[in-house]
Amino acid sequence: MSDFKILHNRPGCIGCGACAAVAPEFWVMDYDECKSDVKDANRRKDGWEEKEMQGKDLEINKEAAQSCPVRVIHLKDKAGNELI
Repeated sequence: MSDFKILHNRPGCIGCGACAAVAPEFWVMDYDECKSDVKDANRRKDGWEEKEMQGKDLEINKEAAQSCPVRVIHLKDKAGNELI
């Protein structure tokens, strides 16, 4: 069971690559579309990506979210409360 969830507003991503530089084990650049992607995430019909993660991975993904200049990375706890 996961403790947290990454939500990525991919349509709003500007492809700066900060998240992939900070947390390459979770984030990768799609240079064809000039967007970042959450590795192994589920992509919803609205273009957002979702991926569950463990508590041990929270800090590195907080850093990735805080590095995003357009704030398209959101982290939620298992109760659905937004952390960032």
